[in-house]
Amino acid sequence: MTQNDVPTMLEKSAPLLDHLEELRTRLIYSLIYLVIGLGAAWNFVPRIIKLLQEPLEHTALYKAGKLQLVATQLPEQLLMSFNIALWAGLAIALPFILHQIWLFIAPGLYQEEKRWAAPFIVGAGVSFMLGVVTAYYLILPPMVKFLADFLGGTVSAFLSVGTYIGQVVTVMVAFGLFFEMPILAVVLTKIGVVNHVMLGSVRKFAFIACLVAAAIITPTTDPVNMALFAGPLYLLYEVGVLLSRVFRKREEAEVQSGDPFAGI
Repeated sequence: MTQNDVPTMLEKSAPLLDHLEELRTRLIYSLIYLVIGLGAAWNFVPRIIKLLQEPLEHTALYKAGKLQLVATQLPEQLLMSFNIALWAGLAIALPFILHQIWLFIAPGLYQEEKRWAAPFIVGAGVSFMLGVVTAYYLILPPMVKFLADFLGGTVSAFLSVGTYIGQVVTVMVAFGLFFEMPILAVVLTKIGVVNHVMLGSVRKFAFIACLVAAAIITPTTDPVNMALFAGPLYLLYEVGVLLSRVFRKREEAEVQSGDPFAGI
């Protein structure tokens, strides 16, 4: 290595160091937003716990006083409250964290890429929250009712409040991630990794994958809960296939006409 090579190497490493410094800054800001969100959510933990308990409180067994939530360990209530505050804080901070992600990637994007990146980031956040809401209102009530009714009315049941809340939160977060599938399909189509033909040709494998995912996430592997999870998950896969096809057709129309808004 000669002395003349040293400035060249430094020049090449400078952009990388700048990117790392920018990444560090965005991570610090994101962490600050998360801490602020956690602090704000902590005040609402009792209300959130009450909301998460409602699917159970609406069951006949609970109303009859034969099903109760209890704490089985001294720190259980504290750990559960912190876990809830963390997820709720993440939900509060999500728009600001997504903004930090955008500030990091935007300088490296072309104008055409910026036109698509912002809607994808916003769509990912909205899709996640939509999945959480769907799980709470459409999935959890029948799931909890089925499991509670299966206990029968001949015995009294005591459930760990930490275990119950943990399962409920897991289901809601899982559905939030499930709802990212259509967005992911469009992104992969945009960058040329997949297309609607490829996605359509592996439907049977996708269906099996949905069953496996449902078996992992559901508290039991009974047919009712499997259907509650695998059904919407596979439907989201089909939505992803449809959006991939629409997106591909739109890109073809743009190429043929030369108008970037031809497919709209």
